[in-house]
Amino acid sequence: MEADRLNSPDTSAVTFEVLGHQLHFAQDPNSKHLGTTVWDASMVFAKFLEKNCRKGRFSPSKLKGKRVIELGAGCGVAGFGMALLGCDVVSTDQTEVLPLLMRNAERNTSRILQTLPDPESFGSIQVAELNWGNADHVRAVEPPFDYIIGTDVVYAEHLLEPLLQTILSLSGPRTTILLGYELRSTNVHDQMLELWKRNFQVKSVPKSKMHSLYQHPSIQLFMMSPKPSGCTVDETDCSGEEIKSVEIKQISDDKENEDDNDSNNHTTKGDFEGSTMLNKDISDWEARRCGAMAAKLLRDVKIT
Repeated sequence: MEADRLNSPDTSAVTFEVLGHQLHFAQDPNSKHLGTTVWDASMVFAKFLEKNCRKGRFSPSKLKGKRVIELGAGCGVAGFGMALLGCDVVSTDQTEVLPLLMRNAERNTSRILQTLPDPESFGSIQVAELNWGNADHVRAVEPPFDYIIGTDVVYAEHLLEPLLQTILSLSGPRTTILLGYELRSTNVHDQMLELWKRNFQVKSVPKSKMHSLYQHPSIQLFMMSPKPSGCTVDETDCSGEEIKSVEIKQISDDKENEDDNDSNNHTTKGDFEGSTMLNKDISDWEARRCGAMAAKLLRDVKIT
């Protein structure tokens, strides 16, 4: 996983604007824990909320007071997106990550409350330890929740089952699960979808619903809900195979249409050819995606 990191070891903080608020997330990419880095899927998630909060289910009027739990919160970016819309969020992670997560929660909450005209429009952020599969930790956060969220929480096969059991333990019949995910391993991806399709109704968020800049073909958002009682896999509109084929087609279409539809919002192979990137200013997001692409290229190079 080291090669996938998008920050240099001396990057100690990421400044990120969400819903008009300039947030400051401390991080430590040089630690031995993946949770101390701000990953791009969390930014895509927060900006998705920002784009879709004017009306519908993600409007502040619908989200005010909703209970949200964030799994594998890391630096806490996704949780703040929900809290800014009025949700009461419990951000959770392993004990090694909690000091950094707590620092980000306290500092950004203070910053937000000082600048909001109406402080009551902000929900809340609490921090708690939650190891997946730990029944005591699950009971301590008092499920069920209205929303369960997580970004970049799936990256290894052995985590799939504990994550599933934890989500099921935290869910009620009306819980909505929102997960952001960057595709790194097709094997883990396929197993993940197979596991989810057996337990939830699964929908993939189309790229048109995401922020025009903060999106990338390899980053996907999923919205899931418990299956109705008696529903079988065959009765569900989103079987694993259907999701996979839709996702592959969507990614392919995005790649083909990038230059025509949104050429300034994505990092493509052409950006590395000649001096294209050297002759224009790029956003922080584009720089991060360039870093991700470069890291993957370096990972695939074998030196003999």
